Amino acid sequence: MGVEAHATNERATGRTWTVRLDPVGRGRADVRVSCSRPACAAQVLPSAAVGRTAAVEHLKAHLRAGPAPRPAAYCACRAEECHTHIRPAGPRERPAPWRCGGAVVLAVVTDREGRWWRVMECCSRCAAAHPTAKIAATAPAPDRTAPADAFRAAAVSVPAGPAVGPHFSHTASGAAVPAVGPHFSHTASGAAAPHEVPAPRAEMPPRSPRPARQRARRGRIAQRFVPHELRPVALRDELTELGELFRAYQQRAEPDLAMLADLHARKAKAFRAWAEATADTGLRLDAERAEQAAATARLQHLHRSGQAPEGDGPAVTRLLTASAQWNHARAVLTHVADHSPLPGPEARLLVVMLTLRTAQSGVGNLVGQDLKGLPLPDPEQLVGQLVECGWLDIAGTVDELIASRPESPTRIGVPSLTPDESDPGPFTFGRKMRPKLSGWAQRVVGEKKLRKAKTAADARLLALALATGVSLDGHLGPEGEGLALEALASWCAVAPGELLELVDRLTATDWLTEVAVTDTVLTGRLTERVLPLSCPLT
Repeated sequence: MGVEAHATNERATGRTWTVRLDPVGRGRADVRVSCSRPACAAQVLPSAAVGRTAAVEHLKAHLRAGPAPRPAAYCACRAEECHTHIRPAGPRERPAPWRCGGAVVLAVVTDREGRWWRVMECCSRCAAAHPTAKIAATAPAPDRTAPADAFRAAAVSVPAGPAVGPHFSHTASGAAVPAVGPHFSHTASGAAAPHEVPAPRAEMPPRSPRPARQRARRGRIAQRFVPHELRPVALRDELTELGELFRAYQQRAEPDLAMLADLHARKAKAFRAWAEATADTGLRLDAERAEQAAATARLQHLHRSGQAPEGDGPAVTRLLTASAQWNHARAVLTHVADHSPLPGPEARLLVVMLTLRTAQSGVGNLVGQDLKGLPLPDPEQLVGQLVECGWLDIAGTVDELIASRPESPTRIGVPSLTPDESDPGPFTFGRKMRPKLSGWAQRVVGEKKLRKAKTAADARLLALALATGVSLDGHLGPEGEGLALEALASWCAVAPGELLELVDRLTATDWLTEVAVTDTVLTGRLTERVLPLSCPLT
């Protein structure tokens, strides 16, 4: 025990260092590349792409110039008491100690956003516990032949003991030590023959090789590990196979939406069974999301393959292609209808466009042409009113905003849309979704025939409402049942009696056809020309 403890204390702690990519300042494009090694100075580079390339090259230079991993090094992550070494054995079990094992390696661990890269000198088992770890180098196996030969030589010089049982030699203190090495047979005179050497190993009968122990395969799907003890076994195997199929699909050169829809459908079914087996609410929510993903992928496949959802008729290539995008577009329009700070259709239309410019983070950029392209008789006055009531913040004056050009846009902000720790904001879509929704609204509001007819803000608001309130084949309302006149008039910020005139304008500009108006409902269908701008009700 004392010898083992002494050997452990002499092991050197594994090396570790980190290369980071950080922004220089808020709102700036340049980045700083820094390394935790004391001899490396920080660099400031013009963009994140250039900085990421420089950071990776800097890391590779360290790996090429640095020494190889040491076979007797102590795990760097264990020395820092990371969560890997003390982690729960199951969802409801107490933490179990981690056991290191395998060869010592240099592992490179990075975050998924590509903001830092960390090199660790650790055992291969610790490296495998990190999902993003890549092995850069492996230490050679320690040479064990010299100690074994020394023990054999010591055994030959020890006088032989009894022929039966283990041999012991006595040290000066009288303690018995087991004699490691071959047993010597006695001669006829009873004396041991120390110069007799056993037959070489090559002449000894070979031992049958021990069967290699195969570790049970541990599946992974959707950033979740499939427990090996999960029952039934068929469910465990299905989850493991699905994880492999999803990873194989990501390596495809061309997408196959029909295959993706089937995978999501299988995932939804398997996750529901997993949730029932473990009573995990998170798995049940993942199953619902998988069902939605399957429906979206199947609908996209129908559109791209030239089939209508019902199985006949031409497909429609829409500007917004997914049902999630259609729902987000309706959510923005509903939010503006409920929180518009000023009355009138002109103010309502301007608030819609500004909301889509700032929806994700509460801030955005605007130029004068964005305002001049809208049917607003006095955009300066409207912007000034939004600033005075506190709904809008602008960097500079209203005149500077109207005069700004694309090369020097004006920074704007909407405080009610700015997320914080207590309020994430009214919308759930991300940075990539926001410009798609904003581009869609600009296409609808600035549609060619609406511009040529010089339609006012109220008619373009009605065009937005109709584009988000149709069935898949373009009929107004769910299943073609029509849209309520009162709701349409409220959205357009006009009196109900003025709505019929707006409907006539859209019919004249080839937006609507087969129109029928009752006391309460507007029925009809969008023309084939504007169907690509629609967001169907699904």
